[in-house]
Amino acid sequence: MESMTTWIGVLNGWVWGPPMLVLILGTGLFLLLGLRLMPWLRLGYGFRMLWSGRRGHGEGDITPFNALMTSLSATVGTGNIAGVGTAIAIGGPGALFWMWCTALVGMATKYAEGVLAVKYREVDAKGNHVGGPMYYIKNGLGRRWLWLGAAFAVFGAMAGFGIGNMVQANSVADALNSKFALPKAWVGGAMALLVGLVLIGGIRWIAQVAGKLVPFMAIAYVLGGLVVLGLNAEALPGAVVQIVEYAFSPTAAVGGFAGATVMMGIQMGVARGVFSNEAGLGSAPIAHAAAKNDNPVQQGTIAMLGTFIDTLIICTITGLVIMVTGAWTSGETGASLSTAAFGAGLPGVGGYVVALGLALFAFTTILGWSLYSERCVEYLFGVRAILPFRLVWVAAIPVGAMVKLEFVWLVADTLNAMMALPNLLALLLLSPVVFRLTREHFARA
Repeated sequence: MESMTTWIGVLNGWVWGPPMLVLILGTGLFLLLGLRLMPWLRLGYGFRMLWSGRRGHGEGDITPFNALMTSLSATVGTGNIAGVGTAIAIGGPGALFWMWCTALVGMATKYAEGVLAVKYREVDAKGNHVGGPMYYIKNGLGRRWLWLGAAFAVFGAMAGFGIGNMVQANSVADALNSKFALPKAWVGGAMALLVGLVLIGGIRWIAQVAGKLVPFMAIAYVLGGLVVLGLNAEALPGAVVQIVEYAFSPTAAVGGFAGATVMMGIQMGVARGVFSNEAGLGSAPIAHAAAKNDNPVQQGTIAMLGTFIDTLIICTITGLVIMVTGAWTSGETGASLSTAAFGAGLPGVGGYVVALGLALFAFTTILGWSLYSERCVEYLFGVRAILPFRLVWVAAIPVGAMVKLEFVWLVADTLNAMMALPNLLALLLLSPVVFRLTREHFARA
C-alpha cells in the first residue's frame, strides 16, 4: 500500500502541476473572453431560465430545474466542507481567493459544457437521453477523435468511485463516528442501502430526490453559516483582507498552521475548487444532457449556475466561517477544520450542523455521481452493463467508509485531473460552436 500511495502521489504532483492549473484556468478564461463575459452579464437570465425550467419545454427525461439539482447534488458535497477545510489548512487563506478565481472562469466552462451536452446528445437503447463529453467529442469532433471520448469515459467511470463514492462515504462515516459514535461499518451499510433503493428508478428517481433534497440542504447550511458570520461580523473585513493578501504572498506559520507558499495556495485553491464545482471535469453535462430542453444555450445558462451556487456561495460561506472564528490556525484539516469552525461559531450545535450537512451533501453526491459513472460505463459497454455497474457501485460504499481518508483523497484528486484533460481539449476544439450558438441565440432574444 505504501508503494502504491507513493506512486500515486508522484502522479498526482505531475497532473496537478503548473501545466494543469494553466489549462483549467486558461480554458475558462478563453471561453469567458470568447463569450464576451456573457456568463457574468447574463447571470440573471440564467436564474430566469431556471425558474421557467421547473416543468421543461422539449424532449428529455428530467426537467431543466432537476437537471441542475442533479448536477448540484454531485457538486455540493464534501468539497464544500472537507475540501475547503483542506485547501485552507494546506494552502492558507489565499487558497480561498484562488477557489473564487476558478469559479469565476469556471462559469464559462460549465456554460460551454451545458451547451454542447444538449447540442450533441443521443437517445440510447432504453429511450434515455444521454450525453456529455464522450458524446460531444464523438458527434462534434468526428470519428478520428473517438479515442478521446473513450479516454474520458474510462477516466470518468474510474473517477466516480473516488470523488463520487468512496470519498463521500469516508467523510460521512468519519463525521458521524466522531460526532455521534456511530460505527463506520453501520454508516457505510446504511448509505449503501439507501443509495441502492434510489438507483432502482434510474435517472428519474435520482433527479426527483435531488430536486427535493438539494435546495433544502443548501439553504439550511448557508443559513447556519450566515448566523456564524453575523455573530462574528467585526472579524469579517479582516478575514477578507487576509484572504486577498495571502493569495499573493506566503502565509507564515501561526498556531497549528505550518505555513504555505503562494504556489501551494494556488494549487490547493484550484484543485479543491475544481473538486468542489467540477467545472472542466465534464461531469455536469452528463446530467444536463437529460434535460427537457431543446435549446442548448438556455440549458447552458442554467448549467453555469451550478458553479456560482456551489463555490461562490456555499464554499465561500464555509471558508469565511473558518477564517472569522480563527479555526484556520488550529492545526485541524479537512472536515475536522470546518467542524471546529462551526463549533466555535455556534457552541453546542455548530458541530452537528456540519456533521448532518456533510451526511446529506455526501448522500446526494453519491447519487449524482452514480449517474455520471453509469453513463460512462454505458458509453463503453452498452446498456447491458448498467445493472452490474450499479451493484458494484453500491458495494463500494461500505468499503469507502472504512478505508484511510488520505489515500482516497489522493486517488480522487489524481483521477479528477485525468478526467479533465480530454474534456478541456474538447471544449477548446468545439469553442467556435459554443460562440456561434450563443451569438445566434442572444441576437434573437
